[in-house]
Amino acid sequence: MGKLGKKARKFAKKNLQSVLKRKRKLKSMFKKKVSKRDEQDGAENLEDDQIGKSNGRDLEGENIEDVALDAVFSDESDVVEDDSESDGYLSEDSGCAYLDENGSESNQDDMDVDNNGASDLLLQNKEILLQLTEKKKKLERLQKKDPEFSKFLESYENGIEKLRDEENYSDEDNTSDDGTQNPRKGTVNLRKDKLLTSSALNSLCQLVREQHSMSALTSLLNGYRAACHYGTKPSSLLDVDSCCGLQGSRIFSKILIFMLEEADNIFRGRLGISCSSCKKETILELNNTSKWKAMKPLIKSYLRSTLFLLNQVTDSEILAFTLVRLRASIIFFAAFRPLLRRLIKIAVHFWVTGEGTLASHSFLVIKDVASVFSSDCFDSCLIKTYKAFVCHCKFVDPVSSKHILFLRNSFIELCSQDVQNSSRKAMVCVEQLSKILQMGLRTKKKEAVKRICSWQYTNCIDLWVSFISANIQDYDLQPLLYMIIQIINGVAVLFPAPRYLPLRLKCIHWLNNLSSASGVFIPAASFALDILEYKTGKDNGKPGKDFNFSSSVKLPKHWLKSRNFQEKCVSSVIESLAMHFAQWSYHITFPELATIPLIRLRKFHDTTTIESFRRVVKRFIDQVEQNIEFVQRKRDEVAFSPKDHQSVETFLQLEKSSANAPFTQYYKSIMGKATSRNLLMNQKIRCHYFSLTWL
Repeated sequence: MGKLGKKARKFAKKNLQSVLKRKRKLKSMFKKKVSKRDEQDGAENLEDDQIGKSNGRDLEGENIEDVALDAVFSDESDVVEDDSESDGYLSEDSGCAYLDENGSESNQDDMDVDNNGASDLLLQNKEILLQLTEKKKKLERLQKKDPEFSKFLESYENGIEKLRDEENYSDEDNTSDDGTQNPRKGTVNLRKDKLLTSSALNSLCQLVREQHSMSALTSLLNGYRAACHYGTKPSSLLDVDSCCGLQGSRIFSKILIFMLEEADNIFRGRLGISCSSCKKETILELNNTSKWKAMKPLIKSYLRSTLFLLNQVTDSEILAFTLVRLRASIIFFAAFRPLLRRLIKIAVHFWVTGEGTLASHSFLVIKDVASVFSSDCFDSCLIKTYKAFVCHCKFVDPVSSKHILFLRNSFIELCSQDVQNSSRKAMVCVEQLSKILQMGLRTKKKEAVKRICSWQYTNCIDLWVSFISANIQDYDLQPLLYMIIQIINGVAVLFPAPRYLPLRLKCIHWLNNLSSASGVFIPAASFALDILEYKTGKDNGKPGKDFNFSSSVKLPKHWLKSRNFQEKCVSSVIESLAMHFAQWSYHITFPELATIPLIRLRKFHDTTTIESFRRVVKRFIDQVEQNIEFVQRKRDEVAFSPKDHQSVETFLQLEKSSANAPFTQYYKSIMGKATSRNLLMNQKIRCHYFSLTWL
């Protein structure tokens, strides 16, 4: 038999079953071989990455979008799943278990994984749900095939509901011998399709307060749930506003206020928990007790309804009050982890978007969650708050700058609860800032440089500078300190132009703060003195409009030629140098430290023709020279050598504590004038901003 032709071979490859079977067999064999080689390939890739890093090359490409500040941590799922299929309605029949609409016991469905037999119950519930969905699909198909049968089913259901109403609902008030209500004998219960009147609500509240009635508490919780869900979607539950006509709004507010004020005390009283107890172990110890099993569905209904209310209400006062009351019940979230994750998400949202008391109370909730559930939820709170801060600080104006300052300070307070853990997260974030800076320095692309000269990037640097300054005296944060100093120096070098004067001043301010907090000398004087060499316009330029440096990182071009820009340059240099010298004015090396800055200042004093600038610079030079003479005179009197580090550190410590040196007084006067000048400028710009917004 001769050899097959080209067309015949193609046909055989595509259509013959024997060929296809052989291909599938070879494919499975290759998969097994590849799995054995994965470890070798991973090791080779790791070596290639290390070689690429050592050579200073980015083997992953130079995609700017791959390095994002808000993507520094692994993405956590924002979808908060509840741990039950129940609609939240509590059965008001004390003789039966709490059943949901699917017929499964909600108290068993809500059991945590730690309880005995919980996994078996969850499997059973899943099987039941699958059976119910199959039957539901069959019924739907049957209704489509036979419309008359579907009408018969509806009429049959309506008849059953009428019979239930006649049997279960009556207005007689029957109580048992022990003083508790009998739900089977016409108690004042809030059931589905039953109207809640003002008198019924008062009687329920009285029964809960005085007799500690469980059935009355259940009715109140159902009414509270209906009030929290009011106006969201049609439901077979109670419509609070239609309860009693014009009195609906009063009932709505009364049931909300009563439950928010009394629920925590009621739950703690029935469980025997003191009001001062705020440990999660208290709830976990009660996990298997009969009291907890009876109260667990009620507590969960209250927490779920309150969280739902927080997502629906827009009034800031109501939200703040709800958060205050929910904060008192934080320990109950220990048994409901999905609800705890939802609480963190809601609190972070109100913290970053709210104002005034709402933002403050939201942060207190976050802080308490991180404190009570320290080992479990601190990382989640820290990551979510950092991501929210990064997303919110992209734009800054005279109004939002105050709120961003609040966010920064509250975030640092949260980090202070666990500085060691926070420092590890801070190192990851600072490394991300370093990657963005390296990309900008290496490529000089417009997109990369724009990301560095942005409010998001500068606010992140400011955040971690404040964190280091607040904790470096008590904790070992030296690696983090040196890395953030390198980033700040890189930003100052990347933007030397006059238009970036606000950004350069921020860099100098950051370096001075880090030096003051850590006690480490950081050379920031050269960055300040470079500002004096800006050549932008004539000495007798026209005065420009007022400009707020605190709400900008880049100046408009027309402002560079104004007289105000030149005045700002000189005043900023004097203020920055005064702050820098004030930190080391009592140090034994101050004469050497101030030598080069004095040379450059004298050069500027001789070259400038503006008398006001000459006068300010001359006074600063005189004050520094006086301090040099003071330190030199004291240094000549000592007998120790420069190698005696302990004596060097204690040099002039008594004079420093008294703060009576001439340069210290001069520094205080300089900073006082700068503060008053900035306040006046901010008021003018804020008034102008509000006038523009009203127009």
